[in-house]
Amino acid sequence: MTSEREHQDGLSRRALFAASSAAAIGALGVHAVAGAQESPTVNFHGKHQSGITTPPQSYLAFATFDVVSTHRQELAGLLVEWGHAARRFMAGLPLQTTYDGSFPPEDSGEALGLGAANLTVTFGYGPRLFDQRFGLSKRRPSVLVDLPPFHGDDLQPEFTGGDLCVQACADDPQVAFHAVRNLAQLGSGVVSMRSLQFGSGRTSATGSGQGSTRNLLGFKDGTNNIRATDAPLLKRWVYADRNDGQPWMGGGTYLVIRRIRTNLSTWSSISLDSQERVIGRKRASGAPLTGHHEHDAPKFAKLDAHGFPVIPLDSHMRVASPHTNGGLRILRRGYNYVDGIDQTTGNVEAGLLFICFQRNPVTQFTALQSDLARSDALSRYITHRGSGVFACPPGLQQGESLGASLFR
Repeated sequence: MTSEREHQDGLSRRALFAASSAAAIGALGVHAVAGAQESPTVNFHGKHQSGITTPPQSYLAFATFDVVSTHRQELAGLLVEWGHAARRFMAGLPLQTTYDGSFPPEDSGEALGLGAANLTVTFGYGPRLFDQRFGLSKRRPSVLVDLPPFHGDDLQPEFTGGDLCVQACADDPQVAFHAVRNLAQLGSGVVSMRSLQFGSGRTSATGSGQGSTRNLLGFKDGTNNIRATDAPLLKRWVYADRNDGQPWMGGGTYLVIRRIRTNLSTWSSISLDSQERVIGRKRASGAPLTGHHEHDAPKFAKLDAHGFPVIPLDSHMRVASPHTNGGLRILRRGYNYVDGIDQTTGNVEAGLLFICFQRNPVTQFTALQSDLARSDALSRYITHRGSGVFACPPGLQQGESLGASLFR
């Protein structure tokens, strides 16, 4: 139990940090601009949070947290503190610029001199945050519910759920790790880290200048992803509207993460023709089996000499395609991961940290994943080991604080 004195001290420290951070950011504005010229930066402020349509960077650090404090004010204060810290990190600045050597430093220091490296920090709230602990139950969006169990799931508690999430993406892995590490350090006593997952090698693109990359199966991934420039699709499928049920989520979105382990040894043991039929695309070019180039439109009605669909009925691309799902779309933002050896099987623990954003996780992700779990040939080679859904509030304007709209 936290004593009243400790509680007050925590509030005082957070209030002091928020005030000093705001003052320091203003005073160091010239420094931040100069740093942006030396190392690429992404603007912290905007209508939407960064890290959603931002062109995916090379590295991911994704953390989930459980709130251990029972004080509403401590949670609200921590979110303010996190927002100020993220603003500094995205500008390439440490938590502090002056140090007293007789005390532990506020900033852990491993990102000093590395610049911002296009860092984005994206925050989300899990369904359980809206229980009775903090008086937020009436603020919960109706679509923010735990994902249902899907056929073939083997979810592990350490990779599933969470009250809060932080997605840090950067072109330098140490910059991404530094952001998550220091946010966790700032949250000591208020939150405890539930999971920390690292990804390298993006498997999607949102920018018009970004090409498709390959997943660990060896195939191009995210070919038909929604692009950041496609405003109509973003409005329809990605960003929530104030009239969707909770006005405070207007301009926000819903993040789903799935930790998908790939059985690489089994996959590597089947023929290339079989692999291509499972995916529905040619491995070398990324073209659909009915085409020659990656972005050729698939011809799902085309039959082979034996009267069977050239793109098999259970192929991943057919089952996941908007053409077979009533136009259903999501915004993908995934990363490959490799996490050592599974000591039970001796196989490489590797796969995909599948992250997507959508306006309604119930009618979009849940509907799509239900079809994939039931009909996708790829499901024989993968296992879903982790899962989470989070409400990502809209972006912040100058002078606004993270969490203010939630606790208003």
